[in-house]
Order: sequence, then C-alpha cells, then structure tokens
Amino acid sequence: MISLAGRDILHHWAKYVFTGVGLGLLIGVTLSMAGIYRGMVDDAQVLLRSSGADIWAVQQETLGPYAEPSNLRDDAYRAILGMPGVAEASNVTYLTMQIRQGERDVRVMAVGFEPGRPGEPPFLVAGRRIARSHYEVVADVRTGFRLGERVRIRRHEYEVVGLTRRMVSSSGDPMVFLPLKDAQEAQFLKDNDAIVNERARTAANPGLNRPGVPGLLDAILVSQTASRSVNAVLVRVADGHDAEQVAENIRRWKHLEAYTRVQMEEILVSKLIETSARQIATFLVILAIVSAAIVSFIIYTMTLGKVRELAVLKLIGTRNRTIAAMILQQSLGLGLIGFVIGKTVATLWAPYFPKYVLLLPGDAVRGLLATMVVCAIASLLAIRVALKVDPATAIGG
Repeated sequence: MISLAGRDILHHWAKYVFTGVGLGLLIGVTLSMAGIYRGMVDDAQVLLRSSGADIWAVQQETLGPYAEPSNLRDDAYRAILGMPGVAEASNVTYLTMQIRQGERDVRVMAVGFEPGRPGEPPFLVAGRRIARSHYEVVADVRTGFRLGERVRIRRHEYEVVGLTRRMVSSSGDPMVFLPLKDAQEAQFLKDNDAIVNERARTAANPGLNRPGVPGLLDAILVSQTASRSVNAVLVRVADGHDAEQVAENIRRWKHLEAYTRVQMEEILVSKLIETSARQIATFLVILAIVSAAIVSFIIYTMTLGKVRELAVLKLIGTRNRTIAAMILQQSLGLGLIGFVIGKTVATLWAPYFPKYVLLLPGDAVRGLLATMVVCAIASLLAIRVALKVDPATAIGG
C-alpha cells in the first residue's frame, strides 16, 4: 500500500518542516515553563539546605522569615540553646534589597549570619570565607560581583572576599552574605536624617527628658540607635533527637513559632510558589490548546489538498481504517519533529533565563506523551473529513 502520509510529506516537505519548527518552538516554551516551576521548587529546597538548619524559630503567629516578616530579639537564641535536643542555635537576618553596581542595580537577598554557625554559606567556589566582623561579604556568582570588588550596602562599602554558587532566595534572587552586626544595621537601623529627627522628638518630650533624672535621655537615645533585632533563630538538632519534638518544646516554652525543615518546605512550596504554579499551569493549558489548534489546522489543510487522492484510494477499495492511520501517522510525525526541536531549543535557551530552569528527564517523557496525545486528538477533524470523501470525486473530478 502506498503511504499517502509519506508521499504528501515528500511533496510538501517545506511546509511540513516549517510547521514542525513552529510547533517545536511552542513545545520548547511549554517545557521551559515546566522547567521554571521545577526551578522554583529547587530554589526553595536549596535555600533550606544552604541554611544548615533543622528548625526555624520565628516570631509567634507568623510563617517565618521567607513567607512573612519576622522580628525577634537577638538574645532569644540563648534560651533556645539551653533546651534539650538543641546542638546549635544562631541568629540570622534576611533582607531583599537593591545593590548598586556601577551603572546597574542588582536585586539580592542580604543574609546576616554568625561565622561558623548555621546560616553561613556551606561552600565557596572562589576566594575565602569572611574573616572580619565588618565590611566583608560573600556573594553568589549570579550577582556578577568579582573578588576584591567593593559594593555599597546602605551607608557602608563592603569588599567581596568570596564567591559561592546556587545560593538563591525562594524567588531566585542571588544571596549576599555579610556579618550579622552589619546586616542588623542595614535592615533595622534608620538613616542619619531619621535618627537626627528622632533624637529631636525625644529631647522635646518632657517625659523622656526630665531635668531631675540625669542620663535618662542619653540612655534612650542609645537604645534608639542600637539594633537588637533578627528575623529568625536557626536551630540544629542534636543526634538522636526528633526535630518535631524539639520544635514543639520551643513553641510551648519559648512562646515562639518553630518550623521543621519539612514544614518550612511546605510553606515555601504551598504558600510562596502556589500562585506562580497555578499561573504556569494555566499557560501550559493555553499552549496545549494552541498547539492542538495549529496541528489540527495544518493536517486539515493538507487533507483538503489531497481530496482526489483520497477518493482514488476509496475507489480501489482502501479501508477507512487505513486512511485514518495514514492521517494519524502524518500528525504524529509532525508532533515528533516538533518535540525534538522543542526539547533542543529549551535546553539551549534555559541557561539564559533570569530564573533557574530545571529540565527533568521525567518531564521530557511526559511532554512527549502529551504531544503525541494532542497531535492524535488534533488529527480527528482531518480524519473525519477524509472518511466523508465521496469515491465518485475521483471520476467526476
């Protein structure tokens, strides 16, 4: 039996190939959207792993430092450190901000940590770790910062002494690590003009500037310019202890909210990424519908262009199943070409996305199956038209 699909492809190969390229670009976008979602989940997991913590102790009735603002006194870690099952506890701050680098602004998450404790970057790809208590930073390579470069964070300049990789926030912003005291000042301390104005207001308040109480005003002014707040306490659980039980003790006795790694991952994925996931899913459905419409239109057009050939086949006794199989073969071939092109372009352009794109082999397999199903459904209209062709058309032409 002559392959009508093969014959038609050979006679109209340019149209077939270009259609496959267009479909491939749509499939490439679809795979990239799925990769963006996978990358967002992976970014959240990397954020948790890089912290080195088993439990996050945060302000009561909040969802923690990543999903909601959290404000604790920086002496809270001492009380937690003395609890059973706690091996280490350290303060940490997180602040998403813009850092000026030459002519461009770099959006980063500034992380304040205590060297040698949970919260510091687990590895470096270049340079060294922070050795001074002030004015040194370790940056992720995605910031574009170079070793020895000086960057300005709020009112001070910092030297980049180390570089790390894949240290990003849940939204994909690269991290900059700096000493805790500097981070507290950058996040919680007011600017100079605000401090001057606040001092004037305090001095003008007769209840805070009493003539008979020397030193009261000075003590209040010092407290206003001192930063004693952090966003969370990172807790590392001792061997042989259950993280959930330790977290429950922190909630009960320290009146703080405490989340284990599993709970924090659930917060990041279900709270922060949920809206983006629904939006990506909507795009995937739209792209699938558009892809099906394109394939259906092309196969339908190609089928209408060979009505006489179909009539001849029917006239010589070709079964409807054979004709349907030929059209289905043509549609699946178009989908296969499109998928190969789509997978190739998605792999090539993934590194150039601003956000991390994670292309998993399992998603590629599911994408191939979905493409074949969509192409099979898209061929139904053309098959219906082909089966209604009157054999007399071959004679009456």
